[in-house]
Amino acid sequence: MKSARLITAVAVLAVLAGGGVAAATRPAPKPAARFVTDDQGRVLLLHGFNTASSAKSTPDGLPTFTEADLDREYRDMGTNFVRFLIQWRTLEPTPGTYDTKYLDKVAERVAWYAKRGYHVMLDMHQDLWGSDITPGKGAGNGAPGWATHLDGLPVSTDQPTWEMYYLEPGVIRAFDHFWNTTGDHPELMDHYAKAWKAVAARFKDDPAVIGYDLMNEPWGGSIQGAQFETGPLATLYRRSIAEIRSVDPDGWIFLEPQAVGVNWGLPSALPHFDDPRDGQPRIGLAPHLYPLPLDLGDDYTAGSRRWTDCTLGWWRDNILRTAERVGGPVVLGEFGLDMSRPGSPDLVKRVLQLTDEVNMGHAYWSRDPGPWGPYDDKGKPGPLVAAMARPYPRAVGGVPVSVAYDEKSRALTLVFDANSTGPTEIYLPARDFPHGGRASIGEATWDAGRRVLTVKTKTAGRLTLTITPG
Repeated sequence: MKSARLITAVAVLAVLAGGGVAAATRPAPKPAARFVTDDQGRVLLLHGFNTASSAKSTPDGLPTFTEADLDREYRDMGTNFVRFLIQWRTLEPTPGTYDTKYLDKVAERVAWYAKRGYHVMLDMHQDLWGSDITPGKGAGNGAPGWATHLDGLPVSTDQPTWEMYYLEPGVIRAFDHFWNTTGDHPELMDHYAKAWKAVAARFKDDPAVIGYDLMNEPWGGSIQGAQFETGPLATLYRRSIAEIRSVDPDGWIFLEPQAVGVNWGLPSALPHFDDPRDGQPRIGLAPHLYPLPLDLGDDYTAGSRRWTDCTLGWWRDNILRTAERVGGPVVLGEFGLDMSRPGSPDLVKRVLQLTDEVNMGHAYWSRDPGPWGPYDDKGKPGPLVAAMARPYPRAVGGVPVSVAYDEKSRALTLVFDANSTGPTEIYLPARDFPHGGRASIGEATWDAGRRVLTVKTKTAGRLTLTITPG
């Protein structure tokens, strides 16, 4: 195990180092110029969680989560966004048949978020293809059994880490059938795209649902890298875009690059995709971020912090270049780690700072109780709550240029190009802003219940708004 991991680390680090040198010779990319907006036209800066990992294993495909949990989440951290996991296995239990009762239950939970002013991204989640890759159904999640074809190839359950399942012959074959690499099951991709059509038809008129994340962490099976992203993955995305647009012309469609490598900081070859809707395209990017040193077992401490920060910089630059090619906004679909490990709260703060710097939304993985989540198994707040409870602009009456928070002075500074879309709303946590905040410009109104400061400005053009404790 140790030797294999060392070999993997050396190989990947060599590739990353080469990519970093190449990237250093190119101009730094600019933040994405496109944004998700609300019904007033204000730019939304999305802060939230994935809800939740528990949906992978529950019989009904729904996360273990209540309205009271959502109220506590907002009270403690002021989130305004959720990447809500749905499961293909539950949506389409038999070929071509969609479980409308399941969609009704999803809609019920979406309504919880809508009532509280949240924005929802629906994520068709999979890991290791599906639960039927092993007889005990204890490994993968996502795909239904009828779409799982292993051709008798083995899938060993003796794995040092869950990711190693991806290298098992049976798992590779299941993905190869889906991507039609084998030529034996061309119908599977069409079923998946039409399943998205069923979801979009159900939620196209729901104002809380801003869009759809087409596939969690795509894995190419026997085809990897640029050949996968520009080939089978692009084919799936084009088919799914067409099916969604046949019923929903307005929802945002978010695409994920190949997970392996891109999550660590490697470039993506994901191409541009045409959007058949009238008006500006609404196709965005939803990458994940798991810095390589931490994925290999290091902590965010003195020994590896510099190297981790280096990979964070490469990830940022490569994702922004991909976003420029795709032509849409970026929402960081996943980042997270075991918060009981040394330096973890510092890494969360660093990632939040990074997303602020480039006006990128984010969803932490995940909302489940435990060492990765905000609360432990008994409901006690963990270190993640303090790290996530930070001030941020929820909605900007203009185009954001930069967001920065100085913890020492407790000053949040928003630079934006103001327009007539509406007032700017800023969430202020009780810890640093117990009595609300003061705005350096404009007319400010404080809502203590929501902990939101609303600032109206009458001047158009480049403005700097600084919020300090009231």
